[in-house]
Amino acid sequence: MRLRARPLLLASLLLAACASEKPKPTPLEPLESRLPGRVVWRAQIGRVPFPLAVQARDGLFVVASGDGTVLALDAASGAERWRADAGTTLTAGVGSDGRFSAVVTRDNELVVFEQATARWRKALNSRVATAPLVAGERVFVMGVDRVVDAFDALDGRPLWRLQRPTDALTLAEPGVLAPYQNTLLVGQGARLLGVDSLRGRVLWDIALANPRGTNEIERLADLIGPPLRLGDLLCARAFQSAVACARLDNPGLRWSRNAGGIEPVGGDAELVVGADASDRITAWKTVNGDIAWTQERLLYRGLSGPLVTAAAVLVGDAEGNLHALARDDGRLLARWSTDGSAVVAPPVRLGEIVLVVTRNGGLFAMRIG
Repeated sequence: MRLRARPLLLASLLLAACASEKPKPTPLEPLESRLPGRVVWRAQIGRVPFPLAVQARDGLFVVASGDGTVLALDAASGAERWRADAGTTLTAGVGSDGRFSAVVTRDNELVVFEQATARWRKALNSRVATAPLVAGERVFVMGVDRVVDAFDALDGRPLWRLQRPTDALTLAEPGVLAPYQNTLLVGQGARLLGVDSLRGRVLWDIALANPRGTNEIERLADLIGPPLRLGDLLCARAFQSAVACARLDNPGLRWSRNAGGIEPVGGDAELVVGADASDRITAWKTVNGDIAWTQERLLYRGLSGPLVTAAAVLVGDAEGNLHALARDDGRLLARWSTDGSAVVAPPVRLGEIVLVVTRNGGLFAMRIG
């Protein structure tokens, strides 16, 4: 976990606290598989040292690695469709609309590709941890200071900037930046903003959590991305504070539940699922936030954000395992191993294929159920 703070001393103290000794992972028990699953193809990309946003659309998975490689693979076969290179290491990536793809380098430079061709580069004013969003022939970038910049995807022309007063302490981790019709959804602290994507004007503002505490550390409750979009509903986790869902068509809070945790949530029309800081997995009913079930047999295993499918709830761990949990009660159904390194992103589904990405750059495409 990384944080951005003013002054620097505060960030140093927090990082030292986060590095304290953690409990040992719960040993995995022998498990008789109750759910079929197999790897249908695998590929390799460079090491992935940052939380990766995998893009899945138009039959392609688009991924990026820390060395600057951006790769598009056919979801069904794993065949490479195109490959691009940013020329240096990355801190965030990748955002893609199928035509344009965007990443951010360690030198705070936004690089935009049209498939394999680098079209333009633009220097940014702050460090970026959230994958850029490419939508409507625009590229949106949010810094760790939660300032949002919009650029023309064709030529990099700056369009607008949204800069509002922010908390003295923010997470240097992926935040909420997502599209909804013609509105840009932006996380600012514990609040979800609806922003006019053409002009950068704030249209509405919803609190997803109510941070409480006597100091900035205790009140830190940044929204964690990627968020879960379910039609006219958006659900997200507020750092170590709450899991909440908001209506987007008639903007307002649907429900919010106190819940610690630092990883994004997953879900569908029936369940919203996420793990807390000890990796206790909870499933809430999407309609009202009531708890459907909890699972405590994977404690302290360094779980990724989950993917909820019709067959199961899928979640990766720090040892490269993919676990399948039953939708109705959370019991463990199956487990598959990858390359032994941590799963660095929530599993992503496109059609019948689920893609799992590991820290060592392993890409494992699976058919499950």
